[in-house]
Amino acid sequence: QVWLVESGGGFVQPGGSMSLSCAASGISFNIYTMTWLRQAPGKQREWVASITRGSSTNVTDFVKGRFTISREDAKNTVYLQMNSLNPEDTAVYYCQASRTSIGANYWGQGTQVTVSS
Repeated sequence: QVWLVESGGGFVQPGGSMSLSCAASGISFNIYTMTWLRQAPGKQREWVASITRGSSTNVTDFVKGRFTISREDAKNTVYLQMNSLNPEDTAVYYCQASRTSIGANYWGQGTQVTVSS
């Protein structure tokens, strides 16, 4: 059974930082592309950042320069470091593991991030 468990969410003031983690089990983590997505209230889920099995990264424009995605294959964990947070970053953040060659796609349950003064 595959599990993706996000952690690290909570409340933070504007301008603050927060680090999210997603721990995976039940998959060969090192061969999966890992992605962070988010969904704000009343909005569709949107892509935030991805990191490939070779640790190539890509982030969406609205978080570029503020968010960093990284992975630690030895711990089956992907991270999202978020800096200079603003209220528009408030959302549930989801972790996704994907391997398109075999049609595999797994999701975590999400973690709430609230940016508010």
